[in-house]
Amino acid sequence: MPSIPHRLQPGNRGSGRLPAAPRTPPVPAARAVVDCGVYVDGVRQRDSSDFRQALHQVRQSGEGFVWLGLHHPDERQMNDVAEAFGLHPLMVEDAVHAHQRPKLETYDDMIFLVLRTISYIDHESLEVANDIVETGEIMILAGSDFVITVRHGDHTHLAGVRQRLEHRTDQLRLGPAAVVHAVADRVVDSYLAVVSDMESDVDEIEERVFSAKHNDVDIDVVYLFKREVLELQRAVDPLGLPLARLSGNKSTLDAAPVRFESQTVSANSKEIRRHFRDVADHLTHATDLIAEYDERLTTLLNAAATKVSIQQNTDMRKISSWAAIAAVPTAIAGIYGMNFDHMPELHWTYSYPVLLLIMVCICSALWRTLRRNHWL
Repeated sequence: MPSIPHRLQPGNRGSGRLPAAPRTPPVPAARAVVDCGVYVDGVRQRDSSDFRQALHQVRQSGEGFVWLGLHHPDERQMNDVAEAFGLHPLMVEDAVHAHQRPKLETYDDMIFLVLRTISYIDHESLEVANDIVETGEIMILAGSDFVITVRHGDHTHLAGVRQRLEHRTDQLRLGPAAVVHAVADRVVDSYLAVVSDMESDVDEIEERVFSAKHNDVDIDVVYLFKREVLELQRAVDPLGLPLARLSGNKSTLDAAPVRFESQTVSANSKEIRRHFRDVADHLTHATDLIAEYDERLTTLLNAAATKVSIQQNTDMRKISSWAAIAAVPTAIAGIYGMNFDHMPELHWTYSYPVLLLIMVCICSALWRTLRRNHWL
């Protein structure tokens, strides 16, 4: 007896639907954890892969804070973290979906800071370079007794930041704000490093554009660097306002300055703001250099376009000059090629060599005239 199709078996009659595919088991949040530590009085107490136990320890003792590092968590993993730390749903949504512009948002006693990371790509020559910089993203979620760093991308390593900060207990003693400052300082320093590496490339492009040896200017290279500088501006410029708020700058037109008064005394809050002001100064320096590169590349782009246009005009003049020289023998040959019986000098013995000599003389005179006028 032939087998009955599944959709026609009893219980499935008329449904017209195939059986649901097996659901993939959820990936535990621990898979996204890079590092998790408890810090009390600036000293790391213990390593814990379970952030729930670490947070329970801190809140039960009322001392220290938890520093949790995540790498590219999915929505389920981030929801588990949010449930443990009491995060706002909007913070979870932004932390899962990357490609955010740099910003600072406050949720009651928590802050959410987005930083764009930049890495310089080494290249052998400008002609073979497809990209100059690559970007990533770091999100910092900080509260009174915890700080969570969420990394998206391959160029967002924070292991060195954690190790250096663990050797500076005086700074870690300031609480989660010290971690926020250390990460922001690392990111802004990377901006300065990338801008410094790009300086030699911009100088090389400038030398090529204004050099008399390079007649053929590859304008695509200028466009490439212009695009990369615009990407730098999108990553760096918006960070100025968040750092101004973190440094306590009251002159900003945005919300009030962010306060760090959860576990620290007023003196510590003033100290951490001094650190943020130093980061803001470095960011201003990087922003000024990027703006300078943008202006230089705009000038180089106009100069390269003008040079290409001049070269095209020169080529057109040469083509027109040779066309004018070729028009003389073409016209004479066309006239005598009409094969009429009554044409001058058709039956003269020396008419052919004389006519060739006339062609050469006229073409030579045209060549000397055009050469004298710098058309050839």
